[in-house]
Amino acid sequence: MSGREFNSMHKQGNGVPSPAQPITHSPPDPAASSVPMDLITLNDIYKTYHVGEIDVPVLKGVSLRVGRGEMVALMGASGSGKSTLMNILGCLDRPTSGEYWLDGQECSRLTNDERAMVRNHKIGFVFQSFNLLPRTSALHQVMMPLTYTGHNLTRAEGRERAIQMLQRVGLGDRMDHEPSQLSGGQQQRVAIARALVNRPPLLFADEPTGNLDSHTSEDVLKMFQQINAEEGITIILVTHDSNVANHAKRTIRIRDGLIESGAFGVEIPPPPLPIPIAAAANGAPLIAAPIPQAPWGKVLHASDVDDEPAGVR
Repeated sequence: MSGREFNSMHKQGNGVPSPAQPITHSPPDPAASSVPMDLITLNDIYKTYHVGEIDVPVLKGVSLRVGRGEMVALMGASGSGKSTLMNILGCLDRPTSGEYWLDGQECSRLTNDERAMVRNHKIGFVFQSFNLLPRTSALHQVMMPLTYTGHNLTRAEGRERAIQMLQRVGLGDRMDHEPSQLSGGQQQRVAIARALVNRPPLLFADEPTGNLDSHTSEDVLKMFQQINAEEGITIILVTHDSNVANHAKRTIRIRDGLIESGAFGVEIPPPPLPIPIAAAANGAPLIAAPIPQAPWGKVLHASDVDDEPAGVR
């Protein structure tokens, strides 16, 4: 093929691009994926409370991500902003500024009623104090959330789903028992079944073992791990207890209204440094000596490495 023929084909788009016009690849379109990887994304969240004429900043620019199916611990001391952050993540409150994306929906500017709809359909809560109705059976405790969500379930279908959830948490033989007839661990299992009956993608457990002994606490935490592994539900354990946090796959630490660590998961180490290539005096290629690898995150300077590769001396 002559150069003139090649140029003609290239202008018509039939040939390969010339070296002067390298192939470029457009970045992937985020909309091409039907399911976002992150269930939760916070961007620069601030929360300030107004007490009389005094402004009390609690969250001071929080950004983090939680992927679908993760089990994460949110850990911080009293006064760290942990509870305020949980209230925003759980759509119980909204931030002063910033963006909160939950399951593809921006939630920071929703009204009270709109946030209630999000909670009903997408979020389950388990609290330290169980929050069970005193003279109501375990079965009816678990059925109750179904009456608020607008699911097109008959009463029989709702009852069957509640039975399945109680069996799932090991209380198939305690469905007719009231809270006073149940141990603390059993009451917390009822609360877990109630939180999951609407099949939400996200479950918050706020100090879930605070009122339980150590043995029962371990059983409940293992149940959370099992539910996370088998059902793929994203679970956030809100705690100040390092033993509870150790049951999660990742710990997000908050201190003085700022994320201290764990906001974006495991950091990817930097790529290896380039290897210098040298040629012998006669032009023959040489095998380059590898540059010593730096510790994670450290930058090697020229003074840290020999100027001459092996074989050139």
